[in-house]
Amino acid sequence: MTRRRTLLATALAVPAVARAQGAFPSRPIRVVVPFAAGGIIDVVARIVAEPLPRRLGQPVVIENTPGAGSTIGARAVARAPADGHTLLLNGAAHSVIPALFPDAGIDPVGDFAPIALLGEQPFVAAVHPSVPATDVPTLLAWLRSKRGEATFATTGIGAASHLAGELLKKLAGVDFTIVQYRGTPAAVTDFIAGRVEFMIDSQTLLAPMMQDGRARGVAVTTARRSRMLPNLPTFQEGGVAGYESSSWQALYAPMATPPEVVRALSAATLEVLADPAVQARYAERGVEPRPGDPAALRNFLKAEMDRWLPILRETGARAG
Repeated sequence: MTRRRTLLATALAVPAVARAQGAFPSRPIRVVVPFAAGGIIDVVARIVAEPLPRRLGQPVVIENTPGAGSTIGARAVARAPADGHTLLLNGAAHSVIPALFPDAGIDPVGDFAPIALLGEQPFVAAVHPSVPATDVPTLLAWLRSKRGEATFATTGIGAASHLAGELLKKLAGVDFTIVQYRGTPAAVTDFIAGRVEFMIDSQTLLAPMMQDGRARGVAVTTARRSRMLPNLPTFQEGGVAGYESSSWQALYAPMATPPEVVRALSAATLEVLADPAVQARYAERGVEPRPGDPAALRNFLKAEMDRWLPILRETGARAG
């Protein structure tokens, strides 16, 4: 009887996912983030990854693999063994690969099994203090006066910051020069120094710079005002009808990953997102939880592709 109790206690100590899947996971899980450390996708990846080992029974390691608008990291995951031990955590860049990187050899839908939607965050448009813009109308007037020579910093072609800029071009009828950086730190360094004049990025990144005078906030990119920056108007309030953009994050596995492994990973991830401690860390970084199972992520990704691909083709956006 004592031996039976010991065996039962040992079994219950093993995470339910591991018991259900047998050999999965059998070693550390690698989560590839296809952008440099420090950006909002990297931040969300680390928040989500920290509690996952308690549910999966194996370490979860973040690997930053930046470059080529997320396609280097995405390609590495697409070609990895489809056993659930190599995953991709990406954002809006994943949805626009066909338009910006048609020769990358990656199908955002056909090469990846969706696991879970994770969250989203409003972005903020901010200008360097040397720019004579204090709200949306004066920003648009300044951009038109510059006739395409105003410089706009983005953390990568295809990143949410880039897409937000392309949407502004289309809906407001303005033009500017997009300057691509390999990561958030480099973009911020040049923005603070005035080498690039405006940017659209994470509210938690830009809010401290707005508070100490290194940047001037102009608008938030979502349809409703941000709870973190309630005094900052939206682009729609400033007269750009239909403008709405945000950063979002999602988790994928290689397409041939067994369905039971995908279900196990999805269940563990959604449990993490329901954890009050994780939600508190999200709130600190201005991220809204947006939990979604594989079916929800599949539908969301398709909607994002239907939305952004025509815009990028119309504006003539190109990688490089």
